[in-house]
Amino acid sequence: MPHYGDLQTQIYGAGLSGIVPTLPVDFATLEKRAQAALPSHVLTYVQGGCGDEFTQDENARAFRHWGMVPRMMVDATHRDLTTDLFGLRLPSPVFMAPIGVTGMMSQDQHGDIAAAQASAATGVPLTASTLSNDPLEDVQAACGDTPAFFQLYTPRDRELAESLVSRAEAAGYKAIIVTLDTWVTGWRPRDLNPSNFPQLRGHVLQNYFTDPRFRAMLGGKSPEDDLRTAIGTWGATFGKVLTWEDMSWLKSITKLPIVLKGICHPDDARRAIDGGADGIYVSNHGGRQANGGIAAIDMLPAVAEAVNGRVPVLFDSGIRSGTDVVKAIALGADAVGIGRPYAYGLALGGAEGCAHVLKCILAEADLLMAVNGWPTLAEVRAAGAIRTDR
Repeated sequence: MPHYGDLQTQIYGAGLSGIVPTLPVDFATLEKRAQAALPSHVLTYVQGGCGDEFTQDENARAFRHWGMVPRMMVDATHRDLTTDLFGLRLPSPVFMAPIGVTGMMSQDQHGDIAAAQASAATGVPLTASTLSNDPLEDVQAACGDTPAFFQLYTPRDRELAESLVSRAEAAGYKAIIVTLDTWVTGWRPRDLNPSNFPQLRGHVLQNYFTDPRFRAMLGGKSPEDDLRTAIGTWGATFGKVLTWEDMSWLKSITKLPIVLKGICHPDDARRAIDGGADGIYVSNHGGRQANGGIAAIDMLPAVAEAVNGRVPVLFDSGIRSGTDVVKAIALGADAVGIGRPYAYGLALGGAEGCAHVLKCILAEADLLMAVNGWPTLAEVRAAGAIRTDR
């Protein structure tokens, strides 16, 4: 039975023939090289957080004050990282979180397709963003046999929202992940100082420009014929303020599972489930939307306890390594989203670079489970994690 950790043996074996990895296997070096490779207007958008970026930094730093205790004399020769999510049997608990400028991360400006190709190559599901340089149908098709999810920025125009969801369902996506915290953008100095907002320059808007309802809102005109009007129309409809009363409408427009992204309070998790949510997604948007908050990983245990296994708990914000993935599982996540790391992989090597990053994260997680005596995710959850003062 192959294991994700076998990647380590492959790397060392290739080294005996003088072949070393062309891409980094650690986040710090990956980030440094991506910083040198990306144009400034893309880099600031991907790396920037809200305010002085305290929350963004704390998201990653907070993993250090959670520790796990290894168990010895356990046969972890064989590890099983498979997980069930929305009726799907997945090879691991890792998925790619939605990133609004994924399309701009690769040199050919088709990073959405490249991420989907990496998904197909690794079995790691992609959460395709509403903001995309390629139509959602093309992105899903490039995922091959690997399931994909669609992230919805809910438009103010209900017909447009329903059209996007209908297209996602018809294309074969397996769940709709509704982002709750981005009906308006947070205060992002890295983008404000150079007045950098990619969407206002027509980037990552192909899901809108190819949508029949959106084109009808333009009077049937092609967005390419009057790009300024098309962008203005997008800006006028982006960002519906969702309330609990909208849950019945969201549930009515699709047969797919509805996952609410941005839940950080246990009471919100309970209310979401009572309202029909099929999944709870713990996230503070990587610290990009609100500053001064608590690290997302520190809010996960209370939310997971409130959910109590009734629906899956997804998590992102601050994941940088396989160790972080395992800690998030130990603290209550059923599935863990990778964000910036895979984006940096796209920047350095397109689909192959993205797949390389995902494989490295999975290998580290697998080897940690092996060394610490946790042959399954159930054992990881049983072991839990301990809060330290570091």
